[in-house]
This record gives sequence, C-alpha cells and structure tokens, in this order.
Amino acid sequence: MAKRDYYEVLGVSRDASEDDIKKAYRKLARKYHPDVNPGDKEAEEKFKEINEAYEVLSDPEKRARYDQFGHAGFDNNGFGGAGFGGHDFGGFSDIFDMFFGSAFGGQTRRGPRKGADVRYELTIEFEEAAFGTTKTITIPRWESCSACHGTGARKGTQPVTCPRCKGTGQIAHTQRTPLGHFQSIRTCPECQGEGKVIKDPCPQCRGKGKIRRNRKVEIKVPAGVDTGSRLRMSGEGEAGELGGPPGDLYIIINVKPHKYFVRQGDDIYLEQPISFVQAALGGEIEIPTLEGKVKFKLPEGVQTDTIFRLKGKGIQNVQGYGKGDQHVKVKVVTPRNLTKEQKELLKKFGETLGENPGKIEKESNEQKDKSFFDKVKDAFRN
Repeated sequence: MAKRDYYEVLGVSRDASEDDIKKAYRKLARKYHPDVNPGDKEAEEKFKEINEAYEVLSDPEKRARYDQFGHAGFDNNGFGGAGFGGHDFGGFSDIFDMFFGSAFGGQTRRGPRKGADVRYELTIEFEEAAFGTTKTITIPRWESCSACHGTGARKGTQPVTCPRCKGTGQIAHTQRTPLGHFQSIRTCPECQGEGKVIKDPCPQCRGKGKIRRNRKVEIKVPAGVDTGSRLRMSGEGEAGELGGPPGDLYIIINVKPHKYFVRQGDDIYLEQPISFVQAALGGEIEIPTLEGKVKFKLPEGVQTDTIFRLKGKGIQNVQGYGKGDQHVKVKVVTPRNLTKEQKELLKKFGETLGENPGKIEKESNEQKDKSFFDKVKDAFRN
C-alpha cells in the first residue's frame, strides 16, 4: 500500500509553519495514542503514520528533502519502527511533554530562573551583637546588564530563535537498531539549551546579559545576634536568568570574644576580682556591665567563686523576648609584694585569730568548725 502524503497525514498545507505542524501533530497524537485507544489496531497504525509524518516535517532538513524527492528521499523502512513497545520515541517525546512536561525527555523550553544566592561572613564586636548595629559591606556579584536589560543582545535588537533546534533547546538523534529506530534527546550545541541565539551581542556585557560588579549593601544587624546567626536579604544575590528574579544574600554572623564577658545564650558571665579586705568586710563595689558600671553591695565574709546575679543586665533576646541576666563570680585576690610593715600587720592580725604564722599547729575541733571569716569576725569583736 502506497504511503500517504505527509502533509495530508497531518492535515496541513505545504506552506504550513512549524507551529502549525506541531499543533496538528499534537492534536492527532492525542486522538490516536494507543493508551487512549487500547486494543485498536487501526488507531495504532494511524499513530505510527502520524509519528512518521511529524518526524520528517518537523525537521527542516528532512522536510526540504521530502519536498524535493517525496518518499523516495528516505529509506523505505520509514521512521515509524518498533523502537519501544512498537512506537517511535519521537512521538512519545512530544506526547509526554504535552501531558507531563519535560520529565520524560520531551521538549524543555528553558524559562526564567532565579539567580544564585550569595553568602557573606560578617565579623562584629561583642557590644555590636548585644545592642545591634548597621554595617555597610561590599560584595562582588553578577548584575543584570543595564545596556541590554539582561537580554545579551545589542540595544535595539533581540535574541532570535535558534535555527538548529527551532527554540526547543534540544536536538533529537535517531539511531537504527535491530529492534527498530531509537531516538535520543540531547542539548542543542548551537544555543547550549537556551533555545535562542544572539546574532549581535551587547558590547557592554559581550552577550552574557550580566556584568560583574562590586555593590555596597547596608546591613541592619538586630540586637541579640550571636556567632552562627544568619540574616537573609531578599533580592540582593546574583542576577536571575532569562528574566528571573535575583537570588538572596545570606549574612553569616561571627562575634568577636570580649575581654571580660563570656556569653551563654542571652546571659553573660563576668569574673569580678575583690580584695581580701572587701571579702572580709563587705561593702559597696562597682561592677562593669554592658551598659556601664553599676554599684553593688557586697555582703561581708563572701567566699571566692560566689556567684551573684544582676537581673536584666544580659543581652537582648534576638526574637524580642526580654533580656538575659549578668552573672558575677567574685574572685578573692591574695595580695602580693607586701611591704615589711604590711607583713607585720598581717602577722599581728593572724595572732589575734590564734594563728602562729610559719608554724603548723593542730587545731581543736571547735577551731576547725569555724570558717576563716568567722574568725575574722571574732577578731573584730574582740
């Protein structure tokens, strides 16, 4: 039986455009697809005939050969072999694309894509983390070319449809196997899968559509951030592609250690040195905080490593849930480099406590039960 004219098979005229041919094919393929007509041999044959016609007419080179030589310009075995389940992959690629997008290797026209995110590590002082700050940083990034507005084409021109893949971004390669014809889909080498090519590139970005620039960005660091905190600035990343939005900028915070304060969560810790006399007698001392010095009444007889709490003198919670506390650990400092007079006074003081400096004596159980500062109190009472 003689083959029907391919234009007749698809129901289009000989001067039909590529889009007309594609639309006609999709309409007929949907109608005669074997999955839609299970067990219908006639529909299966029509589907193979439609695929064969589309395989030729959708390819400019094959179409030109067909227009010149007709069916004689091709192998008599045709293009509708039994490559997969009796059906050519060319037909399936468009059917799958029509129903399921590009997941099955059909046509994949690349659309707008969001730009890449940018990461920046920012180091700040301890106090800046506690109270918040504003920083201006400079980041290198790709930005949309202002001359061509990201198209990559010279001003007044536009990218054109790739003549090799006809805008699909992919090229179909048909290979004959013992089982029939096998069709594979590859990225178009002409346009690198973009579907468009630039005939007259923009002189400013050289056809890239993007330019590398150093951009200054102002960052508002909220109070309460800590090392490892991450701030996100929407739209401050790399420029998008094909009209897509820019990426985001992520600021990773690193806080310098403080000379005196140590942070744990929203609380801060401080070691406060006090003298032997202050520890014994107590009294008012000044304690440094992040907001300045505050006066604190030290009880008499305080032991070293005793911890006091200053409520609300810590760090503001970054989520706004109040402030932490400041914990003060006192350290009694033993005096060094005493003068001869000071040593004599301490010896006399020790004698008032019943001590004999330079000689270790056994203490009575009663003396053992008394702390050092209890003895100090007793001495002052006497």
